[in-house]
Amino acid sequence: MPPPREDQFSVLLVEDRPAAREAVTAQLIRMGATVVRTAATAVEARAAEPCDLAVVDLGLADGGAKLIADLRSRGWPRVVVLADAGDAAEVRSAFQAGAQAYLLKSPAPPGPARRSGTLVVGADGAPHELSAREIEVLQLAADGQSNKEIGEELSLSALTVKSHLSRIGRRIGTGDRAQMVALAMRARVLR
Repeated sequence: MPPPREDQFSVLLVEDRPAAREAVTAQLIRMGATVVRTAATAVEARAAEPCDLAVVDLGLADGGAKLIADLRSRGWPRVVVLADAGDAAEVRSAFQAGAQAYLLKSPAPPGPARRSGTLVVGADGAPHELSAREIEVLQLAADGQSNKEIGEELSLSALTVKSHLSRIGRRIGTGDRAQMVALAMRARVLR
């Protein structure tokens, strides 16, 4: 049996639409989630066992923003928001409730547009420029590859990959691999 990967994590996904729940669950597993618990309502989510990450649909009928605040007050370490739209007031309210990242459900634009290199993160919405190589590293991390696997694919050492991820983390304000990927997906620089 292979040793556990350092980038594995558990997730609670709170999404009321079954098709979206299935699609997001598949993506989370590709990103390295070893456990994905699902809930269709805020009530179900509040009863769930704590995980490393909660991914919450902001548009839940029984209150996505309230759920975010509740999870954070109960000690959940990371909460990421899923939303259909990204208007400024909604983004602000999600961060005020305790979210660390805000992802749009709509797919990234095709082709080169998604690799613009600009990443908007954090409650202040400050832009942070990433190089093409940093985006490549993040994309492979999003695909669930370990530092060693990323290095082999890009002809880099695992230490160089780790250095890229550390630099990205410092630049965008998080050392958490899953959050880096989530923020890059939110900015639509990843597929």
